Amino acid sequence: MKQFVLTGAANNLYLTNKIIVPQIKELTLPSRIESVDEAAQTAETFARDHGMDAEAISAIDLAIRESVANAVKHGNKFDLEKNVEVVLKSTADFFEILVRDFGTGFRVDDIPDPTDADHLLRPTGRGLLFIRAFMDEVEWFNHDDGGTVVRMKKNESRH
Repeated sequence: MKQFVLTGAANNLYLTNKIIVPQIKELTLPSRIESVDEAAQTAETFARDHGMDAEAISAIDLAIRESVANAVKHGNKFDLEKNVEVVLKSTADFFEILVRDFGTGFRVDDIPDPTDADHLLRPTGRGLLFIRAFMDEVEWFNHDDGGTVVRMKKNESRH
């Protein structure tokens, strides 16, 4: 009879190195630039605890830093009356991040292309490009109750 060993990492059950039940971590952060570090540190720990490899953790770190910074600065405009909501989700097949602000929303197609000749020398404006480059799936949408949500997904990359 073949036996499987269940092990725990941060209260998660694994069967043959696969997460049996998706694990979720939620954060509500104030619209301060310091929230970027808090979100990144939490995501790094959560990803590591769920077996993501170093390369995936680096990609997740960059993506969450850019998206939370954008939510604080561009979405909520540093308004301390508005929060940034972050949801981290780990499954057997992927790691997902949702970041929501409570601003007026935007259309991603209206953001200038940072690789366009007119924008190459600008010191800012590459965050969305970086997020797309480092994550496997990315989408932005306006929330029905206001604000913008960015959904980022990193496919399984575990050690």
